[in-house]
Amino acid sequence: MDTDSGARGVSDATDGVAADPSTPGDSALAIRLRGVTLGYGDRVVVGPGSPLDLDLPAGQTTAIIGANGCGKSTLLRGLTRQLPLLTGTLEVLGRSSEHWPARNYARSVALLPQSPVAPDGMTVEQLVDRGRHPHRGWFGARTAADTEAVARALELADLVELAGTDLSELSGGQRQRAWLALVLAQQTPVVLLDEPTSYLDLSHQVELMDLVRSLPDPTATGHRATVVAVLHELNLASRSADHIVAMAHGQVVAAGAPGRVLTPALLEEVYGLDADVVPDPLLGHPVVLPRTPADRLDA
Repeated sequence: MDTDSGARGVSDATDGVAADPSTPGDSALAIRLRGVTLGYGDRVVVGPGSPLDLDLPAGQTTAIIGANGCGKSTLLRGLTRQLPLLTGTLEVLGRSSEHWPARNYARSVALLPQSPVAPDGMTVEQLVDRGRHPHRGWFGARTAADTEAVARALELADLVELAGTDLSELSGGQRQRAWLALVLAQQTPVVLLDEPTSYLDLSHQVELMDLVRSLPDPTATGHRATVVAVLHELNLASRSADHIVAMAHGQVVAAGAPGRVLTPALLEEVYGLDADVVPDPLLGHPVVLPRTPADRLDA
C-alpha cells in the first residue's frame, strides 16, 4: 500500500479498508509519522520488522483500537515525546517535533495518561490548575486567563461542586473526570487520551466522549481540536470517532472511517473475534455484535 494513504504494513485481509478515500491531504494533517519505531531498551514494540508510517487528520477524533499489548499506549507515548523515537520522524501541526522546547510542545499537545498519579492532599481545582503551567511565565503567577480556563474546565467536566474536594475522596469515575479537566484547562489544539473512559459507567463514557469530540481548537476559531484516544470499547469507538486506527503486533493494519475499518474480517484478524457488524438504526455508525460458536449453531 502507498505509505501516504495513512499506514504501512497492512495485511491482505484488511487491504480494502486501510486507505480511506476521505483521508485529507497533508495540509489537513495534525500528526504525521514516517519510518517510526518505538520500544523499550532493545525491544521494539511499535514498528517491529517494518517501521510505521501513519497520518492522523486534524480537527477530528481518532480512536486507536487493538488487543492488549499491541502497542497502542506505546504509540501514544511516542506522540507525547515521553518515549523517544528509536527511528523515524514525528511532525505535529506541520512542525517537526525534534528540538521543539518541552514547554512549547505542551502548549500544543496535552496527554491524559492511563494511570495518572497526583500528590496527596490535592483538591480537584488544584489538580486542574496544573494544566495551566505550560502557559505561565517564569514566576508562575496565575492570570485571569488561567482562572477562566480552570473554571471552564471544571464546568465542562461537571466538577464545579467538587472543586474544593480532596482527590482521595472522589470515586474512580470522578477522579477520571478531574484528570480530564486538567487536560481541558491546558487548552491545546491536540489532545491525547489513553483509555479515558476507565472507571466510568456507560452513561458517563458516552458523555465524556461526546465532550472530547466537541472540544474547540483554541488556535482556530470555529474548528474542533484534534483528539487521539486509545479505546477498548469498540462500539464506543465507533460512535465517537471520525477516524479509527486498528493495531496488531505493533503495526497499523487498517486506518479510516469506522464504517470502513470495523469489518468482521478485521475484527477476526485483530482480536480473533467472530462478530457481526450492523449499522446503528439511529446514527448509522457500525455496531459490533460478538458471536460464539453456540450463537451460530442456535441461529
